[in-house]
This record gives sequence, structure tokens and C-alpha cells, in this order.
Amino acid sequence: MRIERDGLGEVELPRDALYGIQSARAGDNFALGYRRVNMRLIRAMVMVKKAAALTYRKLAERERGAGGAAAVPRGAEAEAGICGAVVRACDRLLSGEAEEAFIVDALQGGAGTSANMNVNEVVANLALTILGESPGSYHIIHPLDDVNRGQSTNDVYPTALRIAAIGLLRELSSGCAALQEALQKREREFEGVRKLGRTELQDAVPVTLGAEFGAYAQALARDRWRLYKVEERLRQVNLGGTAVGLPERADSPGGSMARKYRYAVVEELRELTGIGLAAAEYPMDITQNNDVFVEVSGLLKALAVNLSKIANDLRLMNSGPRGGLGEIKLAPLQAGSTVMPGKVNPVIPEMIIQAALKVMSNDGTIAAAASRGEFELNAFLPLIADALLESLSLLERGVFLFRTKCIETLAPDAERCAELLDASCAFAASYVPRLGYDRVNKIIAEYGGDPEQVRRALEDS
Repeated sequence: MRIERDGLGEVELPRDALYGIQSARAGDNFALGYRRVNMRLIRAMVMVKKAAALTYRKLAERERGAGGAAAVPRGAEAEAGICGAVVRACDRLLSGEAEEAFIVDALQGGAGTSANMNVNEVVANLALTILGESPGSYHIIHPLDDVNRGQSTNDVYPTALRIAAIGLLRELSSGCAALQEALQKREREFEGVRKLGRTELQDAVPVTLGAEFGAYAQALARDRWRLYKVEERLRQVNLGGTAVGLPERADSPGGSMARKYRYAVVEELRELTGIGLAAAEYPMDITQNNDVFVEVSGLLKALAVNLSKIANDLRLMNSGPRGGLGEIKLAPLQAGSTVMPGKVNPVIPEMIIQAALKVMSNDGTIAAAASRGEFELNAFLPLIADALLESLSLLERGVFLFRTKCIETLAPDAERCAELLDASCAFAASYVPRLGYDRVNKIIAEYGGDPEQVRRALEDS
């Protein structure tokens, strides 16, 4: 065991634990048994730490070359060694190592401070082991003085959330494109399948199955475009703005180095992530306000609404197989009952509807949490992050499963479509321009809606 101390006292930790005292306190304080911080967010924070270390190493080298070594706290050589170890530790974490060391619950007080501290401690201790030192040897590499140098939770956490969200948005946008293409393919394949259109679950006018799938594709096209465009708002980051989004002035102690760091670290992070990140012109805005996450969530809700509607249509068209509509046949995927042999349920549409409902509820949570910010910070950003990343992940995976296990595998029953169409008076609307609405309506009533008699009467009128 090892003992670590802070201003509140001391905590005993496992000797080789990569987390430290702040993580241990948070693990105890926020022991909700909910779930840990999303690993996408953790990895994004690790990227921020790597970018900061690379930036400080380069700045130290420039300062030494310019004869300004006094601006480098430990000197360029020591700086390079520490930063190099931090970078190597970050690379190992980004490859998936030591995920078990991130022990903090997703829902935590402190606006994400505990998540940031957990990352700082794990990076510091892993860097120490790389140098052959024992975890907890913070006089060599310190979680705050070295790993968190020039940073605050209030610029690290929202920057990392934006990076994680953009990565998932891109994956979701690609998934929506593939789903849209699958729907368009079905539109072409089903264009000759005539069926009964319905409004308010009542017989309406004839349509084609292809036209219905074409309408679904149009809805997905809008979702895809909206998700693509919203990334622009997420690229603005407040990294370098530290606690409240006000970077140090150039004339303040260490201000010149801080100013250089702010722009250089965003450039470094842009290279690491492959995302066109930009330093926000007004970092305090990014630190205070979370409306961008509300906007993204609203677009995810719109996608969820469309997916739910399409999935429910497919459930209804698949209903039966004898007592329902039976206009399409979903691929049988698993037994549907423990008591009724032969029953097969539309499980993929049902899964999609549930995922969509979860995304819709997350949207309300995100809006409520974003509205609770006070002055220069929103303490409830961890809830926003957890709900937003969950929604993105659910939709990204859901869209893939919906396409591969439902849209691409379903088959039309053209005979059943024709049977239901022929059994209706959907054709009657086409006679209204010649005979007038009231006359057609009277004929339908006269013959009790019998399609054969109604058709003959209309033709004879």
C-alpha cells in the first residue's frame, strides 16, 4: 500500500494503483453505482494532456534557442524529459491500456473536476512507471504541476467533450448516409408494388411501397445534413482559457508563455485529432454556455423521431402474419414467445423505438442541465456529457443495426398489398373531380363500401 496526502488529509491506496488520492476521494464520494465516465470522453481528455505536453516541450525548445531559458521552470532538458514521459503515457492510454484506472462515476459534483483529476493522476503515475519510478512519486512528475499545466477542468472538460462528440457525430453521419442509401435502394426495388395508403390508420388512396420508402429516405437525408452542419459549432474550443475563459494577459507574470501556449496547444490538438478545431474568439462564452450541446441533442432528437416513426410503420406493415396487415415480411431473428410456438416478433423496430425514446428523454435532461448554469460555469456539465455521448452512441449503433438487420433484409408481400388495396374503396377519390365529393360519398354509402359494387356504380354514373 502507499499513502498520499492532500489538504484534507491522507488516503491509503494500493501500491501500484495508477489513480491517486483525488480519484480515490471521488470514487468514494460519488459511489452511485451508475457507470463510469464515458471512455470516449476520457480518451479525449488524454489527447488534451498529450497536446499540452507536446506544446510545452516545443515551447521550451524555442525558449532555449532564443536565449529565454528563464521562462522554462525546470530548464529545457528536464522539460523535455517530463513531457516525453507524459506523451508516452498518453499514447499507451490511447491504445486502450489501464482503462480500469479510471474509476470515477459519470455523475459527479464539481463540473468534471474529478474526471480531470483522475486523468491527471493516471497519466502522471503511468509516466512515472515509464521512467522506472513508483506511482505517487509526484516530486518527479506531478499530476497538476506537470500533466495539468496551463489547464483547468473548465477548459479541458468541455474541449474533450467537443472532441468526443465530433468523433461520434462523424460516425453517426456516415451511418445515416448508409441507411439513406439502403432506403433509396428499397425505394427503387419496390416502386412497382402498389398498396393501400393510410391516414390516421384509415384507408386513404393508393400509393406504392417504393414511394413510402422514398419518403423515409428523404427524412434521413435531412437528418444527415443537419448532423453534418452542426459540427461547425462544436469545433470552437476554450482550451487555454483556464478557469473562467480569460487567458492570461501578455503583460502578466508568465503571460507571454501562456499566450503562446494557448494558440499552439489548439494547433497541436488539431493535428492529433484530425478535427478542424479553432481557439474560440471569446473563450468565456464557451466556458459559461452549453447551448451548443443542447443544439446537437435537439438534432439527435429529430433523428430519433424519424427513426421511431419509420420503425413503427414497419411494425404495422409486418403485423400478422395472418391477423394483421402482412404487407412486408421482416427477417425472422429470434423466437418471439416462451409459450406460443412459431411466434416471431419485430424485435429490431422495437429496439429502435426504445433507443429513440431514450434519446428523446436525454434531450430533455440535457436542456434542463444546460439551463442550470450560473455565471461563469455550469456545474452540471458531467450530466450533459453523459447523456449526449449516450445518445450519440445509441443512435450510431442503432442506425447500423436498423439498416443491416431490418431495412436490407425485409421483403415485400406484393400479393397481400394488392389484396388489401383491392378490398378498399381507395380508388373512389379519383372520381371526385368528375362526379363531385358528395355524389361519390353517397354511392359508397349506398353500397356499404363494397368495392366491386362501388366501382361499377361510379363507372356507370
